[in-house]
Amino acid sequence: MRTGRRRRWRAFPPRYGTFVALDRVAKVLCYIVRDGQLLVFRHRDYPEAGVQVPAGTLHEAEDPAVGALRETEEETGRSGFRIVRTLGRYDHEFRNTFAGVERHEIHVRHVFLLEPPPGMPERWSHLAEEGNGDFWFEFWWMPITDELQLAGDQHSYLRDLAASDGQSVPPLRS
Repeated sequence: MRTGRRRRWRAFPPRYGTFVALDRVAKVLCYIVRDGQLLVFRHRDYPEAGVQVPAGTLHEAEDPAVGALRETEEETGRSGFRIVRTLGRYDHEFRNTFAGVERHEIHVRHVFLLEPPPGMPERWSHLAEEGNGDFWFEFWWMPITDELQLAGDQHSYLRDLAASDGQSVPPLRS
């Protein structure tokens, strides 16, 4: 169930020769950083989904910072995260087919830097109960490097994070 804020976006793809209206869906993207490492996860049953960070759709009229904490807690199964700061916002064109359903929409991504609570384990699994099904997520900490690539271009703000805040994340290394 997608209840995030929606607006229409108009694109002019040359192959169609006409305007195509795409839904705009408000999303959050959460970089949880500890000792220069990023918290990432993989769908246990859908490895083709790639390596990701906690993210998701905002509820109707939900403040992005509130949504970032909610999504992080829902997906990790843990609480006690703290927002350090907002990193930015950008539009991401999303096109995907999952379980036979094709989606083509614009994700308006609100990006946040979060601090994890003390005592987070190195690895764990969590069954996230979501509106579109239940998913097993496998979490671990991954060093932040120039080569770090996340599914769906979720890595877009990592370089900016390292460049702007040398204390929370060391410079990206090769």
